[in-house]
Amino acid sequence: MNFLRGVMGGQQSSGVQPSGAETIQKLCDRVASSTLLEDRRDAVRALKSLSKKYRLEVGTQAMDHLLNVLQTDRSDSEIIGYALDTLYNIVSNDTEEAAESEDENQQVQTDDLGVQFTELFMKQENVTLLLSVLEEFDFHVRWPGVKLLTTLLKQQGPQVQQIVLVCPMGVSRLMDLLDDSREVIRNDGLLLLQQLTKGNAAIQKIVAFENAFERLLDIITEEGSSDGGIVVEDCLILLQNLLKYNNSNQNFFKEGSYIQRMKTWFEVGDDNSGWSAQKVTNLHLMLQLVRVLVSPMNPPGATSSCQKVMYQCGLLQQLCIILMATGVPADILTETINTVSEVIRGSQINQDYFASVNAPSNPPRPAIVVLLMSMVNERQPFVLRCAVLYCFQCFLYKNQKGQAEIVATLLPSTIDATSLSAGQLLCGGLFSTDSLSNWCAAVALAHALLENSTQKEQLLRVQLATSIGNPPVSLLQQCTNILSQGDKITRRGSKVQTRVGLLMLLCTWLSSCPIAVTHFLHNAANVPFLTAQISENLGEEEQLVQGLCALLLGICIYYNDNSLENNTKEKLKQLIEKRLGKEIFIEKLSFINKHECYSKAAQKPQPTFSSPDNMMFDHEFTKLVKELEAVIIKAVYKSSEEDKKEEEVKKSLEQHDNIISHYKNVIREQDTQIEELKQSVSSLQVKNEQFQTTVSQQLAQIQQHKDQYNVLKIQLGKDNQHHNAHNSSAQVNGFQPEEVSRLKEEIEELKKQQDLLKGELSEKNTLIQNLSSQPGSQTDQVTGGSEQVSDLQKDIETLRSQLYVQSSEINRLQTERMELLQKIEANAAAGGDHAPQVKNIELEEKVASLLKEVNSTKEELKAVSEERASLKQELDSVRSTAAILQDEKLKLTQDVSESKKEQDDLLILLADQDQKILSLKNKLKELGEQVEDEDDLESGDAADEDDLDDDDGREDDM
Repeated sequence: MNFLRGVMGGQQSSGVQPSGAETIQKLCDRVASSTLLEDRRDAVRALKSLSKKYRLEVGTQAMDHLLNVLQTDRSDSEIIGYALDTLYNIVSNDTEEAAESEDENQQVQTDDLGVQFTELFMKQENVTLLLSVLEEFDFHVRWPGVKLLTTLLKQQGPQVQQIVLVCPMGVSRLMDLLDDSREVIRNDGLLLLQQLTKGNAAIQKIVAFENAFERLLDIITEEGSSDGGIVVEDCLILLQNLLKYNNSNQNFFKEGSYIQRMKTWFEVGDDNSGWSAQKVTNLHLMLQLVRVLVSPMNPPGATSSCQKVMYQCGLLQQLCIILMATGVPADILTETINTVSEVIRGSQINQDYFASVNAPSNPPRPAIVVLLMSMVNERQPFVLRCAVLYCFQCFLYKNQKGQAEIVATLLPSTIDATSLSAGQLLCGGLFSTDSLSNWCAAVALAHALLENSTQKEQLLRVQLATSIGNPPVSLLQQCTNILSQGDKITRRGSKVQTRVGLLMLLCTWLSSCPIAVTHFLHNAANVPFLTAQISENLGEEEQLVQGLCALLLGICIYYNDNSLENNTKEKLKQLIEKRLGKEIFIEKLSFINKHECYSKAAQKPQPTFSSPDNMMFDHEFTKLVKELEAVIIKAVYKSSEEDKKEEEVKKSLEQHDNIISHYKNVIREQDTQIEELKQSVSSLQVKNEQFQTTVSQQLAQIQQHKDQYNVLKIQLGKDNQHHNAHNSSAQVNGFQPEEVSRLKEEIEELKKQQDLLKGELSEKNTLIQNLSSQPGSQTDQVTGGSEQVSDLQKDIETLRSQLYVQSSEINRLQTERMELLQKIEANAAAGGDHAPQVKNIELEEKVASLLKEVNSTKEELKAVSEERASLKQELDSVRSTAAILQDEKLKLTQDVSESKKEQDDLLILLADQDQKILSLKNKLKELGEQVEDEDDLESGDAADEDDLDDDDGREDDM
């Protein structure tokens, strides 16, 4: 400023007033040539003060010098701040002079000037330099830098976005602005990020992954949520930019559990009067943010997952509370209805919950009924009525249960005269004098029939009482009566809107429902009415009605089952050709999709109309028209022969479908049987595991008893205090005499059973020999089977002999072990009191050698057991071979198989009996009792008994 005063003062003293351009030129020279920082700072300050008034001159002459200052004088925050303020004034169109200007041409020139200077500034190095300047924490540097970058984004958004993307850590530097403790910078940082994230999915993803959702939600909470100020509004706008049409960010928002945090936004009190304008704006943006997450334009999977979370966290319930609350502003209520609509659309659990919501009235009424009352009330605002219609459509979307409930309120058997139902409200709106109510009720009723043939047939049962004394007429007949009564409709305000609504209802009702088509054609006046409407040359306003009549007639042709002789497919096509001509019919049909309201309605499901007069088409109906138009044209041009061929093809397809369904049933039955077999197999496996566990437990118990026996034997050998032979015989090792006698009896019984089994086995062997020796006219295969049976007999006898040999070997080993034990005891007794240490050493050596022998005996027993297992496996393989051969034989082979099976059972029983007898004998031997056995074992048992008596005698002597 000193420099400016010097320049201005010098000029004034000479009497010559310098121009603004000259002054700016001298200031620019001063910035470029001064070596002192203070002089350059004063010059930049002067440029800043002149930049608003002399914007063009400063921009053209000083921009390069200011950019150079940003590069060279980074250490001085003051001059950097002046330079950034000057650049902001140059490129911004929001200057005070521009705002105060009343000349529109001047304003346009000012805007163009800002765009031109922005283009001059738009170089990658300049934007990168500006981003680096934003790292400075100084308020006078960061704040003007934020404003300058925001202005650049407003003027040249896409170009700045691309430069920020390629700049290292560009987005991260801007996200740091949200953490700035100075609210001015943080708030302007929000505005900057709003401009940065517009229409750029890549930047939106980067910002989202920079923890933007967490930061923004924290700011909203700190500022008071819906009661907050403009900062909350800026945060909500930025959240919408990040989430709208960005599936990745929507999924990230849902997975981060941020939807749950939105519930608190919609908690309203009992007194909802006196809301501020800012609160209304904030709540409106919050509702829009919910709609962004569940928009029908999103992928179905993403929408359904968000809907599920909103129900689980209670957000839907909170919205329904606002919906039924009193004192809520009209625009908030309308937006809440739209939001609830999209939250429940296509979600069965949400639709069921909404059906259960009741309004706080006396008596309580369902929320659906209360909303429909507003829809058919012509005194309600137009946007509110559209919102209620959209809510009803979303409630019935893919909801056959809801459709059935609505149609049921119209049926004679379910009508409740004491309460107002949804069906009664729809019928009242359908036949009221308000054309908008007619249209809304017709579209709502059509949605209760969409893709639901059952409800289309049920609706044919609805009867209406027109007047006292007259018989009731069906709902279908009443709709056609209103259409045909043109003079009465003309007296209404908008006859076209009413007729369009009724025609859309009839087209939806009759499509894919031959029974409804038959009912419609049964009235002889309907077809002449349609042909008369199509053939007339009416104005542009009536062309839409003609197109819909053509569509309805085409549906009657395409879905005609030829049950009415006077109105078959062929006769209706002949009627069109004679009365109208096929080309004229197709031309009238094309009036529908050529209408401007048709294209608007086809864009999105929500009915958005600028005025009631433009309310003509429904979104779902446009989809139906697209589906039916081509098939109707094809059906009209089709000949009778082609129809017959098509019928034959349909019949063949039906037969094919029946065959497929039959095989599907067979496959289902087989799947059921397989599952049952799998279950039985699994249960058998469980039982097998249980049996194996039981066997292993029993083996463990046997081993435990053996170990206990060995321990007791050793203790008997060392214990010299038991001198009473009578006591030892009365109770040995804890066994009572009664138990010993019981074991003897069991042995006798087992012997008898063994004899019986041996007898049965010999009988079976004799039977097999007799069957094998019978002559007959058997084939070579049967002869081979008999030979296999003979071989099997030999193998069985061989195995039996091996088993007996192994049993005798085991008994021999046990006998040897007993002898060894007796020797140990005898040596211990013979030693007396002489040389006790030597005796102990000898005894220990003998015990060690005995343990080695016992271990070797155990190994031999293990080898024998393994050999028995292998023999058993061989036996099993032989059995399987015999079973395969037995399947190919006749009755003789079956008898042999049965005998073989019985023989195997007997062998198993014999083996079990042998094991039991052997184990019981061993127990008796251990108890010291005499046991009668086979001839080959009697001598060994007698020797064992003598040895035991000798031991008892020695103990008595001692």
